[in-house]
Amino acid sequence: MLNKLNQWLQDSVFKPLEDKKMPVMEHLVEFQVRLTRAVIALAVVFMGTFLYADALVKWLRVPLQNMFVPSQLTWEPTDLPTVPFVFLAPAEALWQNVKVAGLCAIVLAMPYLLYEIWRFVVPGLHAQERRFVGPFVCVSAAAFYAGAGFSFFFVLPFALNFLISYGVNAGFAPQISIAQYVGFALWFLMVFGLIFEVPLALTLMAKLGWVDAPFLIQYWKWALLGSFVIAAILTPTPDPFNQTLMAGPMFLLYWVGIFGAKVFGKKPAAESDQPSVPTTAMAGVGGSAAGVAMPNSSTGEDYVGVPGGRPR
Repeated sequence: MLNKLNQWLQDSVFKPLEDKKMPVMEHLVEFQVRLTRAVIALAVVFMGTFLYADALVKWLRVPLQNMFVPSQLTWEPTDLPTVPFVFLAPAEALWQNVKVAGLCAIVLAMPYLLYEIWRFVVPGLHAQERRFVGPFVCVSAAAFYAGAGFSFFFVLPFALNFLISYGVNAGFAPQISIAQYVGFALWFLMVFGLIFEVPLALTLMAKLGWVDAPFLIQYWKWALLGSFVIAAILTPTPDPFNQTLMAGPMFLLYWVGIFGAKVFGKKPAAESDQPSVPTTAMAGVGGSAAGVAMPNSSTGEDYVGVPGGRPR
């Protein structure tokens, strides 16, 4: 069944895309057409998401004063006081709605955008490359969504609850700018979406033969240090709590990438057995090879010849 499906994909999908020889201008025209389609589709989706921008912003505020309970699949309110939102510029609230609606439109339109990119790039790929790039793009998109979802349900509630509680316990009244909060939340979602690409990136590098599992295991200490350095750069706040929240999953995903490199990595070529060299080929001209016993026809004794030595 799998062979039939593979053959159908080859005959119906891959072969019609092979050997599309086009001059440069036709490539540019095709690029313009596909880019126009992608922009129109994104604009249509954006108009729909902008109508619900207020609802999207409310959903983005959910992790601020709620914690997700996996066992019940519900949000439970925390002990934090009500946190009012303010805007510090006339167009700040409108711009945040545009930002949230635009990001949501990109997420919703991503399958079609990837399809247009695929149709433009696939004619220039070989058959084995097409079989590899398609699943790679799908898994990469799924990993990004999984990272953003993990951040929204687990990382953001912990980070926000810790930071707001710290400020409240210090005697400050919580009052957050809508621009600062939206930027903080969207940055976390995007960064964790990219962090979840680490195993896929390591597996791809191993597939290409750039690294292997033993190499990655050997440098796990440097990976741990690099995780904290990258987290220190990417976190929007300098506190070590958020850095640990970001570095911990990054380092765990590094080990997931090691597993992927071990399973899907490029297998080393088996070393060919070198043929044994005949003893007669090792013998020097006019003498015997070093360490090879040559019978003496006249005496019947074994004589070990020395290269360049005087014969007996």
